[in-house]
Parts: sequence; structure tokens; C-alpha cells
Amino acid sequence: MTTTRETSALAFLRQIPFLGTLPNSDLTELAMLCQSEQVQRNSPIYHKGDVSSHLFLLLRGSVKICSFSDDGREIIKEMLGPVTLFGDLGIVGEKERQENAFTMQDDVQLLRIPNEAFRKLIRKHTALSMDIVDWLGSRLRRTEARLEALMFKDARERIIDFLKDSAEQQGKKIGFEFLIKHSMTQQDIANYTGTSRQTVTSVLNELRKSNLIYFNRRSILIRDLERLG
Repeated sequence: MTTTRETSALAFLRQIPFLGTLPNSDLTELAMLCQSEQVQRNSPIYHKGDVSSHLFLLLRGSVKICSFSDDGREIIKEMLGPVTLFGDLGIVGEKERQENAFTMQDDVQLLRIPNEAFRKLIRKHTALSMDIVDWLGSRLRRTEARLEALMFKDARERIIDFLKDSAEQQGKKIGFEFLIKHSMTQQDIANYTGTSRQTVTSVLNELRKSNLIYFNRRSILIRDLERLG
């Protein structure tokens, strides 16, 4: 008999594009093995060096994937919102975590999915492996694009690229405007774009004075994406 918890897990698993077409029986079996977890704001989900035994599906809130330099500076690699898989390199051979995952300004709700249960699905449905390769490939291309931006673009361009990417990935379109609701601090944006908090503040204020954006602590409104740059 399927419980309410398993039904909820199944509904979220079906929202992952490459899982949504799998037979209901297989996804139900996977849902039964998932564990729901709630993590308080600004708390670790896993640390670099932890055993990589599970992947996670983010149901509510926001998560940052990050590393730290030798002098303690945070480098944010990804900022994720619902419904996103992360911590997934264990299914392709990672034994220990190579990065850290922290919740951001909101409490987070997760599904913890055993790697072996996910691998079982891949072995049973060979087409799924190619879907996952494509998915991992798209993430790698985004990472490479960010690396190129860090090398060849100035701070202002990187911050504007961040705003445009956020609008396209998670913004709600209202006419020519895009509303981005978020849980980021300006320091988070700086750590993601390889700039400083002071630079982020300066660029955001400049764009607001030019009537290109409006922002507060919880949202950014981009008035015209094409005019942004």
C-alpha cells in the first residue's frame, strides 16, 4: 500500500524530465526508498570528504554548491531551486564529496535518494543512461561557460550575465519584465560571479538608477531583458 509520503515523493520524481516517462511501478519503488529531510536555513547538507552514498532532490527552498579556498573564501559553483537534483556524482563513480552543499536563507525540504536504487533504474532502462549523460553534459557546458566568463569578462558583465541567466532559468515573465524571487545575499552573488560584495552593490545600484532593474532583499525585477545588455 502506497503511503501519502510515497505519493508525494512520486509526484516530485515525475517532475524530473528524464524520470517522468518511466513506468509508474519503477518510480513507485524508487519513491519508497527515498527519505524526506528538512534542513534549517544556512546549514550544511554535506561537506567535502563525506561519503557520496545518496543524491538529493530539492523540493523547497534554495541550496548552494560551493568550495572554499585555502584562506577560507567561499566560491559558489551553483545556486539551485526546486525541483533540482544535486549531489549526483556518486551515481557515476564519485566515492567522496568533492564540494559542499549548504541551504541558503530558507529552510529546505529534500528527498534523499540512495545511489544504488538510482543505478538499478539505469541498469533496467538503458535509454535512461543516455538521458543522464545529456543532463550531466548540459551542466558541464554551463560550468565551462562560467569559467570562460571569469577569464574574459569584467565584473560588471559577469553580474549582468548572472541576472540574465537567473531571469531565464527561474524568472516569471510579466510583459517585458522578469521577476526573480530569491534567497541570495549580495555576498552570495559576489561569491558566484567572482567579484566583491561592494562591486555587486555598485552594479545593482547603477542598474537601478538607469531604471533597468528594481531589487529588494527577496526579489529582483528586470524591467527589460534586452536592454540589460
